[in-house]
Amino acid sequence: MFYSNPGQTRVRKPVILADGFSAGKSDPDALWNGLENGEYPFISKLREAGFDLVLLGFDERSASITVNADVAIQCIEKTIADREGEARLTVGGFSMGGLVTRYALAKMHHDGDEHETSTYLSYDTPHCGAWLPISVQAFAHFVKDNWGDLPGFGELLGSFSRMVNSQAARQLLRWHIETVSAEVRQDQARTDFLAELERVGSWPPGVRRLGVANGTGTGAGNNIPAGVTAMRTTGAELTGTRLDTQNTGEQTVAILKKTGSPEIPINTRNLPDIDGAPGGLFPEALNLPGRPGNFGTAAMLAGLLEGEPAELTYNATTFVPSVSAVAAGAIDDRDALYSKIDPADSELDHFKCASDNQGHTVITEELGEWILDKLQTP
Repeated sequence: MFYSNPGQTRVRKPVILADGFSAGKSDPDALWNGLENGEYPFISKLREAGFDLVLLGFDERSASITVNADVAIQCIEKTIADREGEARLTVGGFSMGGLVTRYALAKMHHDGDEHETSTYLSYDTPHCGAWLPISVQAFAHFVKDNWGDLPGFGELLGSFSRMVNSQAARQLLRWHIETVSAEVRQDQARTDFLAELERVGSWPPGVRRLGVANGTGTGAGNNIPAGVTAMRTTGAELTGTRLDTQNTGEQTVAILKKTGSPEIPINTRNLPDIDGAPGGLFPEALNLPGRPGNFGTAAMLAGLLEGEPAELTYNATTFVPSVSAVAAGAIDDRDALYSKIDPADSELDHFKCASDNQGHTVITEELGEWILDKLQTP
């Protein structure tokens, strides 16, 4: 709780913002630091404008969106009970937190529970799905399968695979691969979540919908080329292993090779060249300080095994395409990914895209000022 005035003991103009996806328990200090001590002091600016900020975290950020939505509902109800006056709430979140609160508000309305919310706010939330390269997902499983029982390293080597296969990741990712031999597809958990979101109305009616994207809305991508090698191993354990950026058509996106064993090709078909699409880039999420990017994470795992870093040409990729962050179209559609976003296509009432493609959920002056202006304008 961050009150607008030092002498306050109850919220007066509450803004609830939920943490995003990662593994394990939310870290309030890291979340606060990302919001306050970057380019734009978002918490201070909110308080100066008279708003009280409630930061909502979770015991397990990779748990099901619908499970964590129950926590969000409790938070909304507690905020209403503790509120001084009758100011209506602003509720939303960062990345997955925006989906958690979107579902929570829609469910409360569907169930006849009063949420007393006037504004919903999402910050680089994957309304239409998120992207994690299939090559990286497969490599995470490959490492866990082959070295996940190493004393001292097994837990660390297997942690990325477990995060990729967590319930929240399955719900967020538009395409998922469960094992190195599995089909690349939309996971059933995502299909079920989308059906559940639709069952409760998809959006809370009568609530103004605001959203920002950390990617451009002009169609300008991040200059990561399609179909090129992003990471290649150089040590003895993984000689011949490589991970490629996503291309269209049929493609071998990865060759996984443990020395002394046959190589395993990972193939995709008819996916868009999405790594370079406009959007918020992983790894620079505010709740993932210092983490390497998608291909960088694979290089880090390879380095742990081989005692030397892998050759890394590209580190980050688009995680939340702009068109997804502003709920304006399917990320399956290459034309939608790389075209200027038409406000008429968005399911949000108002949105703001960044001037350039930047880290996922990074707080910038451009986006922060837009949010403050909208919150102060009925």
